[in-house]
Amino acid sequence: MVMKASLQLKLGQSLTMTPQLQQAIRLLQLSTLDLQQEIQQALESNPMLETSEDDEHPEGDEREEHEHSEASSSEANQDDSHQDASPDWDETENGPDWSSENDIPDNIPDDLPVDTAWDDIYQSAPAPASKGEDEHESDFETRNSPTETLQDHLEWQLNLTPLSERDQAIAHALLDAVDERGYLTSDIEDIHAGLLDETEEDPLELDEVEAVLHRLQHFDPPGVFARDLQECLLIQLNQLPPDTPWLRQARLVVTQFLHLLGNRDYAQLLRRSRLKEDQLKQVLALITSLNPRPGDVVDRAEPDYVIPDVIVRKHEGRWRVELNPEIAPRIRVNASYASLIRRADSSADNTYLRDQLQEAKWFIKSLQSRNETLLKVATRIVEHQQGFLDQGEEAMKPLILSDIAQAVEMHESTISRVTTQKYMHTPRGIFELKYFFSSHVSTAEGGECSSTAIRAMIKKLIADETPKKPLSDSKIAAMLGEQGINVARRTVAKYREAMHIPPSNERKRLV
Repeated sequence: MVMKASLQLKLGQSLTMTPQLQQAIRLLQLSTLDLQQEIQQALESNPMLETSEDDEHPEGDEREEHEHSEASSSEANQDDSHQDASPDWDETENGPDWSSENDIPDNIPDDLPVDTAWDDIYQSAPAPASKGEDEHESDFETRNSPTETLQDHLEWQLNLTPLSERDQAIAHALLDAVDERGYLTSDIEDIHAGLLDETEEDPLELDEVEAVLHRLQHFDPPGVFARDLQECLLIQLNQLPPDTPWLRQARLVVTQFLHLLGNRDYAQLLRRSRLKEDQLKQVLALITSLNPRPGDVVDRAEPDYVIPDVIVRKHEGRWRVELNPEIAPRIRVNASYASLIRRADSSADNTYLRDQLQEAKWFIKSLQSRNETLLKVATRIVEHQQGFLDQGEEAMKPLILSDIAQAVEMHESTISRVTTQKYMHTPRGIFELKYFFSSHVSTAEGGECSSTAIRAMIKKLIADETPKKPLSDSKIAAMLGEQGINVARRTVAKYREAMHIPPSNERKRLV
């Protein structure tokens, strides 16, 4: 068998990801903080980029580019597949003023702006507080100091407590066994056994460990170094003033009937404690004022700060959408460096400047595309969810990615990138754009109801329930059915668990 070589010509279409398109997609999916870092990195690496110190474009921005900077400009315009149609600018106000390619004036002035001002990139230190302001508002060190952990807080108190060297070793062993809740995670016998090897000459007694433990249980916050919930509550009760109302009865309930309280068996609790219902309510009010997790008071995680990308406000009866002008510094092409480019010059320096100018144009165009796309998507979301802005969660409408994708004529993957880690500031709070998307549930009239709205209804029904007779999942499903919303009991249970609301038997209470 003889195989013959042949040459065939085929026609086909394929999607090519140009570097410009890749850059636009990458900027589109960045969060606000990541975008700020990306812009700062571009400003440091590309001499053709600078921040715009003025709110308005310079006069040269309205003119055509300098003839020496026209090299490679046609290449930048070839790939505009990532550019989207301009949004409805009637819905916007004072969006970020991203400079366009026409940032290179014909006539370069003698007094060019110096390098980027410090305040354009780095946040200035707060001004001294006036006499009317609180001191803590201007306490820079307090606001920027690292978060203190529970271990640090207990260690600090231990260093201020006069103890012998032997008791110090016991205290550190006990401190190492405390978890983030403030509880002792190891048995005192195990801690004692671990310290025996260190005191062979004078054997350590278990009573010594107990004595040090009781001393540490007076540390702040009240309730730390407890071995279980009962001991934690008793420690806090013992630190209250002796004349505290219902203190003796509260100790009785915690000491003898804590299991009945945990099971919410109030009938048995009333009978065995020999308290009347009004008296038991007062006792339970005192017990519930205690903290079952004392360590949480100190050991808190670093707060997550959210910078909204989009601001929504109502003006003259209409909801307006605008980009947050503070999310990133305004940037433009550096006219001074761009004027150094010579069209016919092929030297290494001139080629470098030309390449840097082209990258600067691509970067600015990618930022323009990102902001236009973000604004269009946010505007469509606001148009669809005006009921939520006016009335709250119960008026939320069903919305999926394809709905917005069709409205703005983009792919669903683009909408997914835009709505991830992007936040909208509304009069009802700050929400991630993904929050406004939810599935739907059919209603009795043939319409649709958002799952977010159903969650809000469930939460409202539970908030208004009688504490002594909380609503079961079946009852909630029936009550929603009376409003025309057909949901199964298991669906109610799923939504309730998603909101971290306990079942009805755990919600039952006397007060």
